[in-house]
Amino acid sequence: MSPAVHQVMQEFREPLAWRYPEPPAEEEPRYPPNFELKIPEPVQSVSAVCGESSVRVEAKKDLLGIGKPVLAADVTLGGCAATGEDAKAQILIFESELHGCGSQLLMHEDTITYVFTLHYTPSPLGDSPIIRGREASVSIECHYQRKHDVSSGLLKPTWTPFSGSKNSEESLYFSLTLMTDDWSFPRPVSQFILGDVMKFEASVKQFHHIPLRVVVDVCVATVVPNVDTVPRYTFLGNSGCLFDSQLTNSGSRFLPRSQDDKVQFEVEAFRFEQDDSGVLYITCSLRALPAAAPVSATNKDCSFADG
Repeated sequence: MSPAVHQVMQEFREPLAWRYPEPPAEEEPRYPPNFELKIPEPVQSVSAVCGESSVRVEAKKDLLGIGKPVLAADVTLGGCAATGEDAKAQILIFESELHGCGSQLLMHEDTITYVFTLHYTPSPLGDSPIIRGREASVSIECHYQRKHDVSSGLLKPTWTPFSGSKNSEESLYFSLTLMTDDWSFPRPVSQFILGDVMKFEASVKQFHHIPLRVVVDVCVATVVPNVDTVPRYTFLGNSGCLFDSQLTNSGSRFLPRSQDDKVQFEVEAFRFEQDDSGVLYITCSLRALPAAAPVSATNKDCSFADG
């Protein structure tokens, strides 16, 4: 007969000394001195020549003056498409009789004025729901004295800036910050002009963990603070791929890393088609994993260099 086995429960006579560490203290952001928001300058992108019975309008394809050519189909003169294009000079040409292309005739005591309107209505980029231009109209006036003299006048367009607002999803002390153009400071304001580049810096605090690597899984832009609403634009997804450059042929990209717990990426400013609020909410999902983990399909910074 086997002897009986007695089990004795071990008791801890002293309490454990270890405890969960306190969260890190909030750091006051350091903003750049004398930061000034860039103000768009008027651009000389449209010219007109009034003839005796017709008008000729020339519009630069860089209509907004931001270095991005517009699509010819997005620009009309009173509903009339361009009649020609100078490919070398990157100019769209519109020609119309004075009574054509939706012109308005204004009669004055000594003069007659024909008023044309050049319209720019940006279309969505590729298969995305976003645009990188704001609707604009340029009024063109041809003034004629009742006896003689012909002159042309042009009203300069003004471009209205839009504001951006960001949200970040927090866990394990993540942060998502808008940075200045030189990446030296957090950006004091979240207002951008179409044509600007939004610079994002995502990071995770090391704290008492093993060395960590932060990755950006997905970023979604919406017009309200709810990612499940429409319209929405997933410009970054698939566990770290910056789709925007592929979808819209933009220069959006990840920057080479200098440390594992921080990643930087750039996205050209945009807005949604048919939305005039000028506000964007950007929600990103951040994730941390051991810095020693190899690059994989779910651990990457993916950019499309050629769009």
